[in-house]
Amino acid sequence: MPLRYVELHCKSNFSFLEAASHPAELVEQAEALGYHGIALTDRHSLAGVVRGFGAAKDVAIPYLVGAEIHPRDAPMMVLWPTDRAAYGRLCRLLSRGRMRAEKGQCDLSWDDVAQLGDAMMLGVRPEAGAPRQDRFLRESVHECFGDRASLLLELHHGIDDAATLAEYRRLENATGLPLLAAGDVHYHVPRRAVVQDCVTAIRNATTIDQIHAERFPNWQRHLRPLEEIERLYRDAPDALARTVDVAERCEFRLDELRYEYPQEIAPPGIAPIEHLRRLTWAGAKQRWPGGVPQRVVEILRHEIKLIADLHYEAYFLTVWDLVRFAKQRSILCQGRGSAANSAVCYCLGITSVDPTQADLLFERFISRERNEAPDIDVDFEHQRREEVLQYLYEKFGRQSAGMTAAVTTYRTRSAIREVGKALGVSYDTIDRLAKIASGFDRKLDLAARMRDVGMDIDSPLGKRFAYLTETLIGFPRHLSQHVGGMVMTAGNLSELCPIENAAMPDRTVIQWDKDDLDELGILKVDVLSLGMLSAIRRCFDLVSAHHGRELSLSTIPPDDRATYDMICEADTVGVFQIESRAQMSMLPRLRPRCFYDLVIEVAIVRPGPIQGQMVHPFLAARENPGSVIYPNDAIRGV
Repeated sequence: MPLRYVELHCKSNFSFLEAASHPAELVEQAEALGYHGIALTDRHSLAGVVRGFGAAKDVAIPYLVGAEIHPRDAPMMVLWPTDRAAYGRLCRLLSRGRMRAEKGQCDLSWDDVAQLGDAMMLGVRPEAGAPRQDRFLRESVHECFGDRASLLLELHHGIDDAATLAEYRRLENATGLPLLAAGDVHYHVPRRAVVQDCVTAIRNATTIDQIHAERFPNWQRHLRPLEEIERLYRDAPDALARTVDVAERCEFRLDELRYEYPQEIAPPGIAPIEHLRRLTWAGAKQRWPGGVPQRVVEILRHEIKLIADLHYEAYFLTVWDLVRFAKQRSILCQGRGSAANSAVCYCLGITSVDPTQADLLFERFISRERNEAPDIDVDFEHQRREEVLQYLYEKFGRQSAGMTAAVTTYRTRSAIREVGKALGVSYDTIDRLAKIASGFDRKLDLAARMRDVGMDIDSPLGKRFAYLTETLIGFPRHLSQHVGGMVMTAGNLSELCPIENAAMPDRTVIQWDKDDLDELGILKVDVLSLGMLSAIRRCFDLVSAHHGRELSLSTIPPDDRATYDMICEADTVGVFQIESRAQMSMLPRLRPRCFYDLVIEVAIVRPGPIQGQMVHPFLAARENPGSVIYPNDAIRGV
């Protein structure tokens, strides 16, 4: 009968610069090896668990969530939540440790761990020769966690595994804690060991040749075949069997998370959808004081019904509340993207673009079939955007609001520089190679570029440099903060995902990025900044001071002839969306004469339509000189 084994101690490259495999690679390799399950347990972090969760769904392997922690007054421990409540406690624990320390650090003590309650499984790795260790394990760990605690027995073909096992047996008898087999996995296959050495050198700002104290003694931190694991632990079969017992007691799965949007945005006694409906119709009367057109009435009824069916009313009310706050403070703001085509957003004042002029489907923005969360981007004056962010923190509280993370990854140039330093390649060679490499081009012919700077691709150093660089591209480097994505919850956000301090003062960030939020169906509000709005604000002030004319975004003359004459001459330096060299090259050819012409022009000169071969704008311009090009019906809806 094949061995039933669950790997319960496994770190991914989201233990930043500590491990050498992506979460998905670890999950897929565990399934390929026939494991009975795998737990992702990054150091002080749940940043990578959603990536592993998505991969586990694809390959149908049991997937556990956990975290490795390093208390300042206790040995290293691994925690696995058994249910949803325990998962919330784990998130709170990690948040507490992260919020105590500066960005990227975590400060926890044994007392913090001891407060977790009765629903957490714990594995502890004793420290060799630590004084009073038996007493701590017996009187603190065992008394607090009982049969939920274990001694992590991690054998890696060391100098004397038999002596290690004998010491663990002694501790088991002295403390009452059973043995639990684990791998302390840092990479999914043996060849990634050299990548592990590389990231270790990067973390310690030195070269691979100088990391003797930090380097593992052998290349055994990978997911090993079951036959090898069974042979290695042949004298401790109880430790192997306990991996399945622990996994079966950990019943929590990430798909149990139920995101609840805050409900405080509606007055007491009024349902959020009813509040949204009242605000929308009141706004419609202001937009059309002479009477709301019947066509608009039908559009609004359709949109409100769809919003109600998909339960997104609280999301729209939150965005409306942000816009209301900004207008009270005289902060210019404007919704953009697909949201600009929503009649509800127009009536709520989120956008100043009349959607009836474009005749676009609301389902481009929200659709039952796609089952995607709405995404409303709202730009605010860049000098005053922080006021809006702090308003959100104050309204919902630090425990219920946080900025979305952004995973900073290695691009081609940064990978070249970091690997070059780790291998001790001369600075001038690294610099020349990095300068001729593009930012994130996975199709880069690295071998050819290496030959261009005089590196021997066939030498041991050249082969290692090429392998490490190509592998490191796309690896997470650290967590940063999203440009403006905010997540709010009805309850405690730190029970949904750990929160940590950002580099900027008064900012807190959750450990998941926008892709992770989409995977779990969690909504975010994009509170963005736009320098052009600050320029427009100053322009409005000048017009008011010199001409006595009060303008707003919705009352700017839409088709001023002189303005479009300047646009057709590519006199658009500093004009948002049409200031790039590509746009300025196209404007004299397409000669837009109204706002919708500009919409089409901007839609054409984008990487997506051109790379997807939907349109060849330069060829179309030659064939139709002096006219606006509508390449096909698909572009009309962009």
